[in-house]
Amino acid sequence: MDRHPDTLVLVEPEPRYCYRHPDRETGLSCSECDRPICYECMTPAPVGLRCPEHSGKPQGIRKVTAVAERAASGVGSRRTSLVTMILIGVNVGVYLVELALGGSQDGTNNWIYVHGSLIANAQYQNGALAGVANGEWWRLISAAFLHLGVLHLGVNMLGLFFGGRILELVIGRWRFLLLYLTAGIAGSAGALYVTPNSITVGASGAIFGVFGALLVLERNGTIRTGGQILMLIVINLLFTFTVSGISIGGHIGGLIAGIIVMVAYLRFRGSVQLSIAAAAAVTVAAVVFAYAVI
Repeated sequence: MDRHPDTLVLVEPEPRYCYRHPDRETGLSCSECDRPICYECMTPAPVGLRCPEHSGKPQGIRKVTAVAERAASGVGSRRTSLVTMILIGVNVGVYLVELALGGSQDGTNNWIYVHGSLIANAQYQNGALAGVANGEWWRLISAAFLHLGVLHLGVNMLGLFFGGRILELVIGRWRFLLLYLTAGIAGSAGALYVTPNSITVGASGAIFGVFGALLVLERNGTIRTGGQILMLIVINLLFTFTVSGISIGGHIGGLIAGIIVMVAYLRFRGSVQLSIAAAAAVTVAAVVFAYAVI
């Protein structure tokens, strides 16, 4: 169970497309020639980004262009951030289905919550064993789509909307989706390590993974947010460790996974196969860790 507000603002300028991949809409530009470039074509420089033709050219004193700066702050495209919006829709939809099934407003007392929330060991009312330790592996990801009430859901979806739109814009839809799901599973693994016998639900592990990925991009200069991502993470970690009822393991696990996957994406950004393999490796490691600690 996790909470984390954020305050980033988004605007909608004209779309631009990578000059080497005309089918890819982007908010990034080369700081030398101003040509739009996609995630795979960019090379981070000490200041700004460079296209392949200028990746070996001395940077000089020119700053990142306005387009690249807008993208860095989460502002940069007419794209609807399809994956982000779908994920929000799924989370909201699951909660509405829970209510339709007769669940209470806090998201409990319904079939989905009973069979989808995260816990290591439990029993159903008929005496049958339940939980991740008893073969119900899907709880590692299903719990990331359940929430304890409207407030919990709303705060998490705000975090996903703002952070997800930025990250999806910069790294693309499928990389974003892989990272989000990997962080969600890693968050569940962390929660099982810290509180194996407590019921945990919430998308915060996955959202912390998104923030962790944005932190990597902020630190290496791919995006320019003036340290806002680092501050956002610090503030949310303070809440994590000081407010009761928040999953410490879930937040830390998701954050670590997001950082690792993003570092791998940057290392292998020219290879689709290696990017997929990196996210898959972190996912497998999280699952193995989860079963090792319960």
